[in-house]
Order: sequence, then structure tokens, then C-alpha cells
Amino acid sequence: MELSHLRYFLAITQAGSISAAAKKLRISQPALTVAIHQLEKELSCTLFHRDHSGVTLTGIGAELGRHAEQIFSLIEHAQQEVRTLQRGAIGRFVLGCHESLGAYFLPGFMSEFWRSEPRIELSLWNGASAAVEDAVVERKVHFGLVVNPRRLPDLVIIDLFHDAVDLFIAAPTDDSQLSLSDAKARIVEGPVIYAGRISQCIELIDRLVGMQIASHRLLSCGDLELVKSLALAGIGVALLPRRVAAYGQRERLVRLHPDLPNFPDTISLVYRADLPRTLAAGRLKEALVAHGRALDHLGDAYDPHASSVTPTPSRPERGAATASSSSPTGRKPRSKS
Repeated sequence: MELSHLRYFLAITQAGSISAAAKKLRISQPALTVAIHQLEKELSCTLFHRDHSGVTLTGIGAELGRHAEQIFSLIEHAQQEVRTLQRGAIGRFVLGCHESLGAYFLPGFMSEFWRSEPRIELSLWNGASAAVEDAVVERKVHFGLVVNPRRLPDLVIIDLFHDAVDLFIAAPTDDSQLSLSDAKARIVEGPVIYAGRISQCIELIDRLVGMQIASHRLLSCGDLELVKSLALAGIGVALLPRRVAAYGQRERLVRLHPDLPNFPDTISLVYRADLPRTLAAGRLKEALVAHGRALDHLGDAYDPHASSVTPTPSRPERGAATASSSSPTGRKPRSKS
């Protein structure tokens, strides 16, 4: 059924005659008559009683008229909703990140964002950074917070803040600092506790082995929160991102020694270059960037002098070349280095 035929049908019911409706619609009377005949043929019914004074609805015609009015009312409502989504700060978005990253990033971000943008709804999607990045590509997630993002087609990448996977132990009761030789001995004695599915931990262990600091005992866990809990209990040396070690337990975990190796991380915001440029999407993107840059300015609690990732004019956002015309930033992103 064509919407134009329904419009013609309603116009006739309102005008009371085909000739009056044709004038209002600015089409010829024969063309309007043909359209109504086609509609009646499609529905296998008669919609109008016709006589010399005009037309009146049949019972079936009156029923169709009620449905047609509802249809066009819904269409008008949908048009208004779409215009509101495009121009107003209202919408629904999925934000993806690893659980441990979200544990220190999201509480401060969401409490402030929902106060300032109460009509923007957020739901969360959790998984490893690679899975979050894939979910953005597959349009399951609108915005992702990703550690060390890969170069994937069609993504815009904005660096937010730094972190590093480091070696931690429970803070000594006397606040003493181990010597480098004692710190190395702690590693060798073990256990070294780490999340086996996190590649930075594996690489850091390999670097220690290359420095002749191989642990006699390795304890692999599936979750950073479990690694952190074991370290807080004094079980051994833990490999943790500094920000994960710090949140909620500041000063209860300390770096084993500042001269031991660590694995630097960059946390970035990623989204598709063709993400619709609605006002709400722009507000959410700006809020995520502002919160991430604020974390970078504060440092990671263990190395407050870490370099900032705030971009300069010569270092624009990274991503697909098409993002300049369709991303919420409206800026041409850069290729990942």
C-alpha cells in the first residue's frame, strides 16, 4: 500500500468530493480517481459511496480512515523524534571498556555527565580492549575506551591519558623502600602474580627474564581485580596497571622499585568515523575526552610527571580519512603511528 494513496484517500474524506480534493492536492481529477480505484482494488473493497453530490465513506472506508489517521500521526511523531535526536541533547549510547578500566574511570565520569546531560542515556558493554574495539567496528558499541588501540579501518582514535603496567607489592608497615637488589630478589622468590590474558603482563615478564630476573613461581589469574586482591594480602609481586593499583586502595600498594621495567600504556577513545553527528553524540564525546584529559593531568598516582597526551595543532585525532565529514568532531583524523 502506497502512502500517497492513503493521503489521497484522507484528502477526499476531508474535502467531501474528488474534484475538491484534486484542487487541494494540486493534481488532476482523473489521476486522483485512478489512485483511489487502485487502492480499492488492492484492498478488494469499496471505500466510497459515489453520487451526484459527492462521496461518502462506506463502513470499510470509515475504518480505513481511522487507521490512516493513526498512521500519519505516527509518521509525524517519528519525524519530530528524529529532528529532536539530531538537534537536541537526547539519545541512547553504548559505552564499552574493560571492567578494571571502568572501575576507576566511570564513577567520576558518569556522576558528572548524568548531572549535566540528564536526557542522554548510557548503557555499558564490558570486555577486553580488543573486544571493545571490535564491538565498535561492528556497531555494537558507540564509544570505546581502549588500551593501546590497534589500527583498524573506519575508526577515529583520540588519545586520552597514560598508564603503565608495573610491579607492585603491599606497602610495608614501616614505609621503607626496598633496594634494587632486594627488589630483584623478591621477584626471583615470587610468586609473581599477573593476568595471563593481558599481553603487557606477558611482555613484562619476558623483559624481566631477559634481565636475568626470572621468578621461580608464577601465578596466572584471569582477572586484574584478583591480582590486586592477592597483592593487597601480601601474597607476592603483582603486575598491575598503575591506575588499577591506585583506585580505592591508594598507598596500600607501592611500586616494587622505580628502576625496574614497566610497560607504558595509552588509553584512547575510539568510535566509528561514520557515527552520526548528533548533538548528543558530540556532547558525550566531548565529556569523555575532557574526563580522560583531566585524569592525564592528575597523573597516575605513582608517576605524576608522566607526559601529557593533550594534542597539539600538529597532532590531530587518529582514524579513518572519511571521519572529517561524518564524525562528531568534524575534523580529519590522523593515521595511527
